[in-house]
Parts: sequence; structure tokens; C-alpha cells
Amino acid sequence: MLSPKTKRNISRIIPFGVIWLVLGWVNLFSQEAAKQNQDLNPSGAINVTPEVFVFASVAVIIVGLLVGAIEVLWLGNLFNKKSFSQKIGYKVVFYTIFLLFVIFIAYPFAAGLELNVSPFDTIVRNRFLNFLTSIEFASTMVSISFSLFVSLFYSEISENIGHGVLMNFFTGKYHRPIEEKRIFLFSDMKSSTAIAENLGHIMYFELLKEYYANFSDAIIRYSGEVYQYIGDEIVISWKYEDGIKNNNCINCFFAMKEVLKNRADWYKARFGITPTFKAGLHLGEVTTGEIGALKKEIIFTGDVLNTTARIQGLCNTYNVDILVSEDLIKSLELEPEFNINSVGVVTLKGKKEQKALFTIR
Repeated sequence: MLSPKTKRNISRIIPFGVIWLVLGWVNLFSQEAAKQNQDLNPSGAINVTPEVFVFASVAVIIVGLLVGAIEVLWLGNLFNKKSFSQKIGYKVVFYTIFLLFVIFIAYPFAAGLELNVSPFDTIVRNRFLNFLTSIEFASTMVSISFSLFVSLFYSEISENIGHGVLMNFFTGKYHRPIEEKRIFLFSDMKSSTAIAENLGHIMYFELLKEYYANFSDAIIRYSGEVYQYIGDEIVISWKYEDGIKNNNCINCFFAMKEVLKNRADWYKARFGITPTFKAGLHLGEVTTGEIGALKKEIIFTGDVLNTTARIQGLCNTYNVDILVSEDLIKSLELEPEFNINSVGVVTLKGKKEQKALFTIR
């Protein structure tokens, strides 16, 4: 069974294959139409037979998926701290060299299919040399560069607004508001005001960047979705089924705690402090939909968000790192190693109804 992280990586890589296939078809048919309309058949050009079409389609999908895999699994992380324009520049240089290498491999096989000879035949080699000095080669490079730019642009947009959000926009899932049951985790850095005053604005911002980045693996591993970053607060959400499965929402909290514990020495050396946080968890019905005129967002509305924020705010009162509503506790099947303790029934600020709250160790 695939892990949530593997599933997420696959879902991020597949669009690269789709982008390259669609743009590859557009380029293929455009070049074929131009040749037929002008009655041109450059000596280096490959005629599009059914076999060549299938080979070309499979080849561009494979190249697209390779670009996606390199981008998602390696290159994206390598240039993660560069600016948007720098990322695009560095990546274009790398991928141009990579794709030239691909052309040197793919062309002889495509030409061999059309001519029904070995890819290493002298005829194929001469044709390839003619291709490298033809307008067809220049056109191919322009097409590849465009496909590369579109796929890298998609990658950067996906990274900035979130892959899940981008896919929801494309599919129109939330174009009309829908009601759904969700679990929310509101986390807040402890003593953030004092930390900000001690570090200064720039260093505090650098701390927040590292702090949030360290949570990424835990959130992905336990199927969470980042809903919002609000100053030193992060709001994580799960579809109900994803959140209760294997107690993902609770395990995510403890995994986030663990990563900060493991990096405590690094934080101490870099910033002079080790950040930690408190969190509140609750579940309930929300209305989910697209909103905004100048800037589109997918947002959740419902009392559950207000209630979760209030629950998180009581962590200091009870001197605990985590508070969970009774509603969520009842939906979970926690393993024996989780020690659940009641902190009592409380009336939340601004609410009439009372909530039974629990902490977990």
C-alpha cells in the first residue's frame, strides 16, 4: 500500500506527463500541417506514420514524467531557497541540457521506425545530422522550451498555492459551495511575542520559515492539508475519513513535536531558542467553496473553526500542549500507548454550549 507521501508525489508528477503530451501533440500536428500546406519535406524531418505517432506520444509522456520526477523529488528542493526568476533560470539551463540528451537518443529510434531500419543505420545517422542543421530542429527546440516553461510554471504555482488547492481549482470541485465533515488542528508557537522581540523581525521571519518547513513531512505523511499560515499559527485540515484513519490527526501532532525535538540543537545554535507549540483539535461540518474577486481562494466556513481556535487558546490555561474535543475523541480508536486525560467540561469564550476537552500524552 502506498504511503500518503508517495501518493502525493505521484499526483504531483502525473500533470507533467499530461502537459508534455498535450503540448507535444499540438506541436506535432502544427509541424505536420505546415509541411503539407507548404509542400515541404526537409531531409531531416520525420513523417508522422501511426507507428511514429504512438512512439512520439509515449516518448513525450515519459520525458514529461521524468521532468516531473526530477522536479518533485530532487531539483525543486535543490533550488528551494532561490527566488522565482532564479529558480526558472537555473532549471531551464539544466533541463535544456537534459532534453538535448533525450533528443540525441529519441530521434534515431523514431527515424528507424519510419524507415524500418536500425536506429544505428548510416541512413539514420545522416538524417540526424541534417536534422540538427534544419529549421525543424529549431522548431523542436522552441516547442520543448515552451513545454518546459509551462511545466515549470505549473510546478512553481503548485508549490506556492498548494498542489491540492490547484487541482481543486482545475477540476472545479468547489466552484459551487459544498458541505463536508472535516477535522481541524490549530497550532500556535509558544512565547512567540517574546521570541520575536528577542530575535528581531528578520531573524524571527527566518525562524518561522524553518519552523513551518520542518512540519511539512509530518503533515504529508499523515495526509494533512495546510489551510492557512497566520503569523506563528498554522491551521491544518483533514477530510474526516483521512483524519481518523490510523489516527492521522493525532499522529501528525506528535510527529510535528518529534521533528522539533530532533532539531532542538540546531535551533539553539542558529536562533538561541528551541521553538515549541500547543494545539487544539476538533471536528465538524463546514461549507467549502471558492471565494474572491481579485484573488481566488478555497475557504472553509463554519462554527468548527471558531471552536477549534477557542480550544487551542485554552492550552495555556490547563498547561498542556494539546487539547482535543470530546467529539473528535469519540471518532478515534487510539492505541494503548496514548494516555487520554479529561481536563473537564468548559464553556468556550463566546459560546453558550459546553465542551468536554481531553489532553493526550
